[in-house]
Amino acid sequence: MSITFQPGKLLSLRGRNWIVMPSDDPDLLVVKPLGGSDDEIAGIYLPLAIPHDEPQETEFGQPTGSDLGDISTARLLYDSARLAFRNGAGPFRSLAKLSFRPRSYQMVPLVMALRQESIRLLIADDVGVGKTIEALLIAKEMLERRKIQRFAVVCLPHLCEQWQQEIRDKLDIEAVIIRSNTQARLDRQIQGDTSVYDYYPYQVISIDFIKSENRRDVFVQQCPELLIVDEAHTCARPAGASKSQQQRYHLLSRLAGKPEQQLILLTATPHSGKPEEFHSLLGLLKPDFEGLDLPAASQPQRKELARHFVQRKRGDVEKWMGEETPFPKRESIEWAYDLSLLYALFFEQILEFAKKLIAPDASKKGPRRVQYWTALALLRGVMSSPAAGIEMLNTRLSNLAHVTLDEGMAENSENPVQDSEFGYEGDNTPTSLLEQTDWSSYQRQQLRGFSDQLATLSDLKHDQKCGTAEAILDDWLSAGFN
Repeated sequence: MSITFQPGKLLSLRGRNWIVMPSDDPDLLVVKPLGGSDDEIAGIYLPLAIPHDEPQETEFGQPTGSDLGDISTARLLYDSARLAFRNGAGPFRSLAKLSFRPRSYQMVPLVMALRQESIRLLIADDVGVGKTIEALLIAKEMLERRKIQRFAVVCLPHLCEQWQQEIRDKLDIEAVIIRSNTQARLDRQIQGDTSVYDYYPYQVISIDFIKSENRRDVFVQQCPELLIVDEAHTCARPAGASKSQQQRYHLLSRLAGKPEQQLILLTATPHSGKPEEFHSLLGLLKPDFEGLDLPAASQPQRKELARHFVQRKRGDVEKWMGEETPFPKRESIEWAYDLSLLYALFFEQILEFAKKLIAPDASKKGPRRVQYWTALALLRGVMSSPAAGIEMLNTRLSNLAHVTLDEGMAENSENPVQDSEFGYEGDNTPTSLLEQTDWSSYQRQQLRGFSDQLATLSDLKHDQKCGTAEAILDDWLSAGFN
């Protein structure tokens, strides 16, 4: 064949246009369909030289007057061509396929990841710096480079929808949420005996769902190549505990033990003041790091750790490589508001109910700590807003008889709500605390009555908290705030 096919040349074959791709073998012509994906890349063995099936050079016809369109169409064509060239010529293959423009400092974890044979990163940037964007950048780049086919995000239950939305908006990828109320539906969509962890390429998984013993083994075996763990500090091993005593840590330690598993840990608070917990997270990156004494570590040890650990405060990246990032300044202000008459009466009833809930009961032995936390969760939920209270009371009441004690609460019996004062992020919602309490039929009836009362208070006339917030926002908007 006399035609020389250089990379980038346009060919016509079998009624379709193709682009020539680089090839190390002169006898193998590698081509990609024009406008196609990497999955459609094909190879043509040139020595066969089939007469009626030979690739031919082609080109686009010159534009004519009939091709003229409006300025928006021309601009769209110009931008798409420019981005296509950047995708092929730049060092990163994913930049042309993102719906956002990452800041310069957000590229640092991506560069660190690409320097590793198997990604093991702990990204501990400050709140608002962009850990989500940094993790999704790595995931997209690895997908474009064909280093991975699937990835999963493991996060706290109440963050699943947020992660799904971020993946959809920023990567144009539709991930499925896997947790107790979605697994049955996802299973029905699968033909055969394939599990959801193996079937769906992009997953957002509740860590409290996947950590249980009956699901953990399957997930460890079929986990996607890349795993992103959000709020990783909640998975640290407590001081003095064994690997199996903290189910979240036990899950991650088994995954980290797989040599081919790629792992990205995200947290804004990697060190809670307890070195043992911090070292347990470092040990997930590399077993040698768990016993590393950082104050006494040598320079080579620190350099090795720096290849896997990145932490920046907002002040570190506000001005970075000539780019300024105007982080918003947070002002914490408390505004007082008065309860409406009906809402105040409702609160008195809830308060009396909570007092009875924690009243001593001689017929029941053992600690009553859960009752106290349940009363607190009930008060917090209904006073947050009428809508939050109604959802908390109505959504789960019908299932209380079938719910067993949550494993996460059993592990943290000192603090089942997991308030931040105890060094944890909020994980167990008020609803889950209601589920963990032994309710009588009379108490259930009272809760339903409270829900009905709240429904009548869900307007600005009775919900003074919402009304006051509306007035404050009106003042701020009138003053020119965004």
